Amino acid sequence: MRSIAKILIATAILGVAGLQAAIADDFPTRAIRVIVPYAAGGPSDTGARLMAEPLSRELGQPLIIENQGGGGGLNATESYAKYPPDGYTILLGAIGPFTIIPAAQKVSYDPLHDFAPLGLVWTSPLTLAVSPTLGVKTLKDFIAYAKANPGKVTVGSAGVGSVTHLAIELFKHEAGLELNHIPFRSTSESLPALMGGQIDALFGDTPIIATQITSGQIVGIAVAAKKREEAIPNVPTMAEGGQPDVEAASWFGFVVSSKTPPAIVKRLQDAMIAAQKNPDYVAKLSKLGARFGEPGPDAYADLIKTDAVKWKTVIDEAGIKLN
Repeated sequence: MRSIAKILIATAILGVAGLQAAIADDFPTRAIRVIVPYAAGGPSDTGARLMAEPLSRELGQPLIIENQGGGGGLNATESYAKYPPDGYTILLGAIGPFTIIPAAQKVSYDPLHDFAPLGLVWTSPLTLAVSPTLGVKTLKDFIAYAKANPGKVTVGSAGVGSVTHLAIELFKHEAGLELNHIPFRSTSESLPALMGGQIDALFGDTPIIATQITSGQIVGIAVAAKKREEAIPNVPTMAEGGQPDVEAASWFGFVVSSKTPPAIVKRLQDAMIAAQKNPDYVAKLSKLGARFGEPGPDAYADLIKTDAVKWKTVIDEAGIKLN
């Protein structure tokens, strides 16, 4: 009887595996929806739409972008659980709702276990820029100026709890500075304030502020990344300025529910890897001053894990509270 039972169990397992393989072979048979948890027009929306083109070709079905803004990306991320885990609804997993918000407040999901990463679609390092009227040209000069004027130097961010804000707190900690944080609602709002001389400096998404740096309207003094950015090649890295531990970037990637059949997840991941290597996609990202990082789901999963630990440490040490 035990032998018969084992045979039946093995047959059942093989049957399920065969069924999943058949489902994956047929998948997808219709359009796939991509939930972007932000309003249209920003980097997250741009990144999702850029990836939608090559991924659609790989999957043989259209990808339809659906913007669901609100709560700094939290609202749509939390409501994603209502969709069937069948691979036909992809979520844009972003740095805010995946690593920053869960570190500061209770959320209804586990970023590390409730989602299956497919791959990154966009990463862009932050850059520290200052007003030309400040009279500093290098990171070391800025640090010296800030130390000579403790608590007086104003630095703008895209809002309390944004990665630009956390970059300020990380920089303050590493350089031993007292800076006056001025939160805005986006980099697009803090940038005019810097250009108009209302604030002394800002941390901003490189693609958003690169044009103003190259035109001389603001002074880029350090990129918070391991290497210089193609969009602003004359701006040194934080490491070149003596602050190697100050690294910060915005990022977005595609995920599905971890309850999605493994064969379908694998189909989507393989399609993502192929799409990430599409020359046209890579060229368009580079033109915008962004990239996708390393191809494949593992690099994305590792980024979520490392940033979750990194930004929780900064949030706890700075005592940051989200509204």
